[in-house]
Amino acid sequence: MKLSAVRTLPELLAFRVAQSPQGEAYREFDAATGQWVSTRWAEAGGRSAQWARALAAMQLPRQARIAILLPNGLNAVCIDQAALSLGLVPVPLHAIDNPGSIAYILSDCEASMVMVSSLAQWRAIEGVGLALPTLRQVVVTAQEALPADAGAAAPVRSLAGWLAAGQGMPAAAPPPAEADLAAIVYTSGTTGKPKGVMLTHRNVVSNVLAILERVAPTADDVFLSFLPLSHTFERTVGYYLPVAVGSCVAYARSVAWLAEDLKTVRPTVLISVPHIYERVFAKLQESLAGSALKVRLFHAAQAVGWRRFCKAQGLPLAVGEGSAWALLDPLLWPLLDRLVAGKLRAQFGGRVRVAVSGGAPLSHAVARCFLGLGLPLLQGYGMTETSPVVAANGVDDNDPASVGRVLPGVEVRIGDNRELQVRGPSVMQGYWKRAEDTARVLTPDGWLSTGDQADLQNGRIRIMGRIKEIIVTSTGEKVPPGDLELAIAVDPLFGQVMVVGENRPFIACVAVVNKPEWQRLAASLGLDPDAAASLNQPAVHQAALARIATQTRDFAGYATPRAIFLTLEPWTIENTFMTPTLKLKRNNLMARYAGEIEAMYRPPAR
Repeated sequence: MKLSAVRTLPELLAFRVAQSPQGEAYREFDAATGQWVSTRWAEAGGRSAQWARALAAMQLPRQARIAILLPNGLNAVCIDQAALSLGLVPVPLHAIDNPGSIAYILSDCEASMVMVSSLAQWRAIEGVGLALPTLRQVVVTAQEALPADAGAAAPVRSLAGWLAAGQGMPAAAPPPAEADLAAIVYTSGTTGKPKGVMLTHRNVVSNVLAILERVAPTADDVFLSFLPLSHTFERTVGYYLPVAVGSCVAYARSVAWLAEDLKTVRPTVLISVPHIYERVFAKLQESLAGSALKVRLFHAAQAVGWRRFCKAQGLPLAVGEGSAWALLDPLLWPLLDRLVAGKLRAQFGGRVRVAVSGGAPLSHAVARCFLGLGLPLLQGYGMTETSPVVAANGVDDNDPASVGRVLPGVEVRIGDNRELQVRGPSVMQGYWKRAEDTARVLTPDGWLSTGDQADLQNGRIRIMGRIKEIIVTSTGEKVPPGDLELAIAVDPLFGQVMVVGENRPFIACVAVVNKPEWQRLAASLGLDPDAAASLNQPAVHQAALARIATQTRDFAGYATPRAIFLTLEPWTIENTFMTPTLKLKRNNLMARYAGEIEAMYRPPAR
């Protein structure tokens, strides 16, 4: 079979095992031995078949839902592939999502089985108290003793016991059709309850094949996987795409270990959301503090590198980006590369040939920095409902001001209110059990309303912002919060940013400060950085707003925040202020800071 003839995800794995059985498929860190352990494609295929036999022993009906609540790794791959091979439907869950959200999804998708990492994880879900009448089995992968009363809501078994029950069981089942569901992936739920996006084998496989025509990894590539496999971006681009070409996927130990894992694994392909690149950028800015020489070298390297990048891509330089000394760029670059750019690339392992950013917009300042310093950073655009990639830049066709060109086989058009609409084989079948929600975004002839405003120029898509997230002030001015927040967060003082102002007279801002930069600012103002009262002193607000004004100088005057509240409390998935895909949960944040927001708009006392 040729890759172009593959129609379903089980066929994709079978194709890969047949093509390169002894090729390295996966690499994981074994905490017990302190070593990275490799798995070959033939081993991965055999292990998935073993898991399929255990699933077959449960005698579930076709298209029954199998919920997967595991960290990235070989176990998650095996249960996913086992379910797909039997015509069952994986429902990937975020391993650190809150128990209430997980319980809701298990109930909504009517899961027949859920696989979890630990009994404690299941106890927390069970403790929510939501009835789960369809749940027939809970499987715990950790090697731990399970008490006899572990299965109050559903029978609980160890992974070893569950696998043993499938020994000798034939795993034969009619193969899934390309129109069968290959996953129900729940959207992040920035507002309200998450919705289950129904994706078929045709949706996912067509997206994989289309991506290969834009960005072509090879069997020699090594991916480092750290985005959750519950994220469609990682699922398609960081999991199924490497299967298609035979690349190795190394699973990072955690985000906390990411910096070390990058240097150890030395990936050649990196799939990430903007938040990770922004964190590296912020650390880079912090490292420059206090050294005028470092700052000058950094800016020189970035400027020279950016001119080299624009020349190679045939992109025009913006006003002020040129230089009378540009003719010396070829002579200066080797030195600047050794002193500055090479050190940045070394933070990513030193051999990344493709770094992809998707899932949310990436600020131009971050893109310009990394591209100027030689990291081949490509932006793309997509959404869960499109499996997910709609458009992407290429290594030799890269305009960071856009999200690239539409993938082969995908159609786009601009509808009312400049809304981007998409049609093609990767567009979802609809939302699980939500016909009305489906009808609101999907026309009978297959056009999906994305909710994003966009502009099409020279075959490229430029995303302008979310339609529903546009802030309309009481003076009638319209402000896209996402763009504004990205611009503000470029300053190393601000780790996380939310702007507000709906039906208010001006724009204001709530921000989480980065502690090292806050300590420097506090010292410069003669304040104690550890004193709770220091953070929101008038002098601090004045300094913070001045820095914001610098970062937002290219925005209209009415978009620049005029009031601010600062906090050291980070916004995380665990405290329900971020979605599993690291987007702000605006409703939760608005409720948390309601008093502080009101105070920013209160007239000053006379």
